[in-house]
Amino acid sequence: MKRITKVLQRSVRLYSTLNKVNIQTLTGEAKATISKLGPGANLNIFQYMINSPPAVEAYTSISACLKKTTLAPKEIEVMQLRIGELNGCEYCQAAHTHVGKNSGLTEEQTIEARKGKMEDPKLNALVEFVTAVHETKGKVNADAIEKFKSAGYTDANIVDVCLNFSIAILTNYFNNINQTPVDLPPAKPL
Repeated sequence: MKRITKVLQRSVRLYSTLNKVNIQTLTGEAKATISKLGPGANLNIFQYMINSPPAVEAYTSISACLKKTTLAPKEIEVMQLRIGELNGCEYCQAAHTHVGKNSGLTEEQTIEARKGKMEDPKLNALVEFVTAVHETKGKVNADAIEKFKSAGYTDANIVDVCLNFSIAILTNYFNNINQTPVDLPPAKPL
């Protein structure tokens, strides 16, 4: 029995990889960086990510830039939901289900986005393009680009999709490596 327990403990980590930082005790650069998140600083993702203040700084900078892009908030969330699902990031699925609803998506649309097929034709073109970008590591063919543009998207939108991928990869991979405990209502299982 002891041998089985040891094997299970090695194959399934039941803890986070990184140390959780008590943000109340931060000083200097780390304190200044985390304070930019406001109340969001209390989320588990940031209490682990602050082990590297530049990572949190990158997150806040990219987030600020995303708000200025050609993509609407709900389009950004559709992308985040799909990429989070494709990367198996439970933390991001939960976070972006919550944020997506606050950005105008219905519960059903958050599920559709994660599944990669949406009723809304324009959002469906976005989620299909995002899936193609993910599956081809950005080497999408001319048909995928044409289909995306024929739904009303532009060259600027394509660049903004790439920007959105940068923050999704940062958070998805970080949370997957860390096994960040989900401290938001979990996304519904598909």
